[in-house]
Amino acid sequence: MTKYSLRARMMVLILAPTLLIGLLLSTFFVVHRYNELQEQLVNSGASIIEPLAVASEYGMTFRSREAVRQLIGLLHRRHSDIVRSIAVFDAQNNLFVTSNYHHNYTLLQLPKGMAMPTDLMLAKRGDSLILRTPIISENHFSDNDTNPNLNQQLGYIAIELDLSSVRLQQYKEVFVATLLLVICLCIAMLFAYRLMRDVTGPIRNMVNTVDRIRRGQLDSRVEGYMLGELDMLKNGINSMAMSLTAYHEEMQQNIDQATSDLRETLEQMEIQNVELDLAKKRAQEAARIKSEFLANMSHELRTPLNGVIGFTRQMLKTPLTPTQTDYLQTIERSANNLLTIINDVLDFSKLEAGKLVLEHIPFPLRETLDEVTILLAPSAHEKGLELTLNIRRDVPDYVVGDPMRIQQVLTNLLGNAIKFTEKGNIDVRVELRSSTYQHIELEVQVHDTGIGISERQQSQLFQAFRQADASISRRHGGTGLGLVITQKLVKEMGGDINFHSQPHKGSTFWFHIQLELNHNAPDRHYAMEHLASLRMLYIEGNPTAAQCTMDMLQSTPLEVVYHASLLQVPPDAHYDIVLGGVPVTFDINNQVDYERINTLVGFGDRTLLAMPSHIMIEMDRIKALGVESCIAKPLSSNRLFPILVESPVPQAKSLPQAAEERLPLTVMAVDDNPANLKLIGALLEELVETTLLCHSGEEAIAKARDNDLDIILMDIQMPEMDGIRTSEFIRKQPRHADTPIIAVTAHALNGERDRLLRAGMDDYLAKPIDESMLRQLLARYHHDVLPIETSAPPQMTHSDKNLSLDWELALRQAANKEELARDLLEMLIEFLPQVRERVQKIIDGADDATILDLIHKLHGSCSYSGVPRLKQLCHYIEQQLRQDIPVPDLEPEWMELVDEIDNVEAAATAKLKG
Repeated sequence: MTKYSLRARMMVLILAPTLLIGLLLSTFFVVHRYNELQEQLVNSGASIIEPLAVASEYGMTFRSREAVRQLIGLLHRRHSDIVRSIAVFDAQNNLFVTSNYHHNYTLLQLPKGMAMPTDLMLAKRGDSLILRTPIISENHFSDNDTNPNLNQQLGYIAIELDLSSVRLQQYKEVFVATLLLVICLCIAMLFAYRLMRDVTGPIRNMVNTVDRIRRGQLDSRVEGYMLGELDMLKNGINSMAMSLTAYHEEMQQNIDQATSDLRETLEQMEIQNVELDLAKKRAQEAARIKSEFLANMSHELRTPLNGVIGFTRQMLKTPLTPTQTDYLQTIERSANNLLTIINDVLDFSKLEAGKLVLEHIPFPLRETLDEVTILLAPSAHEKGLELTLNIRRDVPDYVVGDPMRIQQVLTNLLGNAIKFTEKGNIDVRVELRSSTYQHIELEVQVHDTGIGISERQQSQLFQAFRQADASISRRHGGTGLGLVITQKLVKEMGGDINFHSQPHKGSTFWFHIQLELNHNAPDRHYAMEHLASLRMLYIEGNPTAAQCTMDMLQSTPLEVVYHASLLQVPPDAHYDIVLGGVPVTFDINNQVDYERINTLVGFGDRTLLAMPSHIMIEMDRIKALGVESCIAKPLSSNRLFPILVESPVPQAKSLPQAAEERLPLTVMAVDDNPANLKLIGALLEELVETTLLCHSGEEAIAKARDNDLDIILMDIQMPEMDGIRTSEFIRKQPRHADTPIIAVTAHALNGERDRLLRAGMDDYLAKPIDESMLRQLLARYHHDVLPIETSAPPQMTHSDKNLSLDWELALRQAANKEELARDLLEMLIEFLPQVRERVQKIIDGADDATILDLIHKLHGSCSYSGVPRLKQLCHYIEQQLRQDIPVPDLEPEWMELVDEIDNVEAAATAKLKG
């Protein structure tokens, strides 16, 4: 009732009880009167039928129908207002006489089989009441006491009473009760109206007065005479209004004073803002100068350092004395440490300035993480630490992201764990947190049993140039930037990083990252069917390492028997495969125990050893004992499974490579970059029967008009007419309304795939194009049954970013075709002078509105020529230009680009001449 007014509530609360009580009383009296009238009718009928039964004894005794008829007829006429019919039945329940021959006397007759009434009986049928009473012979009319009819039941009388005779009286009673109820309600409404007028009127007056006060009319007062508590409320409202008036006047005075003070403060703040703006501009200029200085200095320092490291490595290959070798190795280590520090400072500077651009390329996750553990395993094994890598089986292998930065994050965390752990384990665990069709979220944990971190030191852990302990930098080295860079890199990849640590109990660092799934990668598996009936003996003393390997072996059909030591193996046992780890290979002096290895070899047909990295130098002597393979710890599926299946090449579903097995497809490739187009054409020539190459969108539209095409590979970023616009024109041609158009683009950002699909593309292929990815895509759009062939897993296309020319990378990017790799490199060299000339003009201060198109074209050429460092520079500059960074602000990068062009030309010329 809160949503109704006080007036309505009072009306309801007054009338509702009155109505309820009136209804109850009226109902009671009406029902009572109704039953009383009906009972009165029954009593009247009883007063008729009982004397009639006595009077009928004579007639029934002597079977005189006429006497009985006259008797009941007289009574019927006298009481015709309530009596409908009277009937007399004999002892055999047959009709003896009735007062109304036209009436249905069977209603008055007892049902057959029912006993005669012995007393007054009442029955109701419809709007009639039927009374029955017995006729008893009391021998009033016989002088013979032995009369057989003495006290004998002669029959019964039935009388039908009309209920309608009392209906009118009952209706009158109902009408009178209703009328009284209405009169009571009207009287109650009069009293309620008077009460509401005396209460709600003053309340409404007070509400209006309070509303005027609320709107600011503080001189408003409640007027009029009021009773009782209403008068007290009126006085309270008037007092409140007077108090508000006084408070308002005082507040206005305070506001005037505060306004005056605020005006003075604002004038001072305006002066301070001008000073702060000038200071901000000076700080921004200083930050810009710092960034330029760091970029220039990092370039200037890295260039001679690369020369020092490179020539030191070359010198180590020449005949040297032990002292010279030791000196050169010291130089190499020092130079590498200095290069690491420079790279950390440069990464920190780029992260602080928001200029670090992440790669977005396809890569195999397990191989990427395995590289890090293999790289850092020697330093862990030299300290006697056990390093394990456990990648859960549900983690996808082929993803899209920045593999180098993921390796950098894991390297920092794993390096710190090794650095601050003296004994025990360092375990890397990779789990799948969530997944969708396009993305996955991974959790990578690095757990160690090292010195731990105190609560006071934990707050300083992610601060630049700070370490948990000031003495750490002297004992272990480092700039204190590793964790800061790691934290920023993880955040750049859309994740977060955290840790848990206790002093002397170890630490656990974990980070979450989001990656895209690479659906174009071929499904890789190993042919393990022949291992189904084989038994493997696995011996490993470290429980964590054993658990990681056992989890890995669950995906194989092998029957694995695990023991923690060699002594637990039954002497007469024999297995098909034996896999041994620590402490099988070591004795109590931590030296290689060849006797134990020899015993281990006797337990199986094939023997594999998982060994620490620093023991691998003994591999030849160990293999001489009958060991088939030595695998460096930590074990991974990429290195263990190929050995188990006796073939390092996994099985994959792909296309035939022989020319006579080319698919009957016509494929058109569109790309404005000649190097890209040449590579795509060379790959397609081996896969499909007909290949059409187009250098621009206009040419593609013309060729599509004249040819039937099965698939179109469309470059997205092209001058004049981009790939999306070109695809729209091709779609308008009737013959190509349903032709699959595949978007081909380099370094797509997150969400680029979805954007291209929404723009009308049927699929997505990332640059640089991998041959296996192209095979898989063609297989998906070719509807014939494809043969199964053995192919190597796709190789990672990233390499050492510090190399000006990586010929092995160039071969991989050219599908291992040396002649094609040379052609692509020559095309790049022919293009570089034009780039150098335009970049030099920018350095000299000239404007170049189309430099972005030139850098994009150079970036595409670098993607297929094995020049990782130049490619990285082009990628960074292109991303900065697309983010509307002014061209002059990239002056350090332009200078570095010119220097790198010179390095590439020199390295390429030497390679092509050789």
